[in-house]
Amino acid sequence: MDIVKIGAAGIAGVLLAVLLKHQKSDYAVYVSLAACVFIFYYAVGKLHVITETIETIQGYLTIDAVYMQTLLKIAGITYISEFASAVCRDTGHQAIASQIEIFGKLTILAVSMPVLLSLLETMRGFLGI
Repeated sequence: MDIVKIGAAGIAGVLLAVLLKHQKSDYAVYVSLAACVFIFYYAVGKLHVITETIETIQGYLTIDAVYMQTLLKIAGITYISEFASAVCRDTGHQAIASQIEIFGKLTILAVSMPVLLSLLETMRGFLGI
């Protein structure tokens, strides 16, 4: 199971970082960052399965491809902003982490605006306004 591998890699990275923190704090940050990049790389590999599933769902339903692309963009923005802010928090840069999170939320809002407008137009059509 992949989650067992990722969990073991994460725990090993944390334990190694904790051991190095008292001797060489710089190396502890590097080990932590390497573990994060490894897990991120492994998670990106799962995108293929997700995109195939979304394409299958599109085949079953008559949904415009733009909506599914928007959904994927939102998931990607969420994951990348959480990843980047967690790395910043781990290195002690709380303010930068908060700004990354705020920028991620605003980006999600901007990406989802066309979907919101389409929803409002559909509601207008049903209500006859």
